[in-house]
Amino acid sequence: MDRLVNTVRPYAWGSTTAIPRLLGTDPTGEPQAELWMGAHPGAPSRTARGPLNELIEADPVRELGRPSVDKFGPRLPFLLKVLAAGAPLSLQVHPDLARARTGFAAEEAAGIPVDAPHRTYKDANHKPELICALTPFEGLCGFRAPAEAADLLADLGVDTLKPYVDLLHAQPEEAALREVLTALLTADPEDMAETVADAAAAADRLGGALAPYASLAHHYPRDPGVIAAMLLNHVRLQPGEALYLGAGVPHAYLDGLGIEIMANSDNVLRCGLTPKHVDVPKLLRVVRFEPSDPGVLRPEASATGEEVYDTPTDEFRLSRFVRAEGAAPNDLTAATPQILLAVEGRPKAGDLTLTPGGSVFVPAGEPLELTGTGAVFRATVVA
Repeated sequence: MDRLVNTVRPYAWGSTTAIPRLLGTDPTGEPQAELWMGAHPGAPSRTARGPLNELIEADPVRELGRPSVDKFGPRLPFLLKVLAAGAPLSLQVHPDLARARTGFAAEEAAGIPVDAPHRTYKDANHKPELICALTPFEGLCGFRAPAEAADLLADLGVDTLKPYVDLLHAQPEEAALREVLTALLTADPEDMAETVADAAAAADRLGGALAPYASLAHHYPRDPGVIAAMLLNHVRLQPGEALYLGAGVPHAYLDGLGIEIMANSDNVLRCGLTPKHVDVPKLLRVVRFEPSDPGVLRPEASATGEEVYDTPTDEFRLSRFVRAEGAAPNDLTAATPQILLAVEGRPKAGDLTLTPGGSVFVPAGEPLELTGTGAVFRATVVA
């Protein structure tokens, strides 16, 4: 078992205080957006034995176990993060596995450097993900019913939005959503900027259900993503609640601290609310144009005290233990790799005491008991 030393990513949208508060450290004054735990080459966790990705590369069967290697290959299948949004993240989607493989191969063949700002596919993997709230958490997830989106746009009273309102009342719903999103993202930039400014002023004046979009416009004035965001479900999570995001589901996180787990990929296609590269044609090929309920997840408790967030993805399995004083030990020995992350108290993983924000990597087959008090998230795979 290895105690992990993890990298904080200082993306501009990050909170300056949330991750330091969790870790019990002093804020630096700079944004601290994501704390990465795993073996992604972009920021691998470090151990006393060396970087985690190098340990796994040296002996994948020993570290990951035969079931995981046979199913997912010789790499850790998931990436675990603490995500702290102090400002909205980009409006984005993730590709499915087939699209990721073909997109990555095409950009490799074109000779686009993997770190180029205009590169879309950084790897050949898909990126399903789960976000679990540690504090009240706000986000956008999946398309609203088009009629609901039409009503929201109509409430703004902006004349230049009326054609989009009419389109959203067309049938079938999937075609209406596709046509409106395409029109928003391909409209004349100056015309759209004026429309967004008018819509933002109206949203600020009217408040209520429109208030989140006035806030978006404050961060990204004149960005067509502000209008595109109104096509999506607005979701508020309470601590312990979660959202699962499959391929092609448009989403954006707006505010709050959460635990995020995903397949080990960095593939993101953006359509707004960002200064980063936006590739509208590639994005439109990936988006699933279907209205959906965001599907807030709550953990399912087992007889052992493990609370599991059930998802259809095998690359990761997220659960948590909330241990009270005097509770019997939890046997966490497993044939698959694990990362444990403490968020409250002083629980013990084997002989290692964890404080909030502390984490360990547990190789497959390593005997392990969880004791002490506090709350611990457990990340592993289904193999």
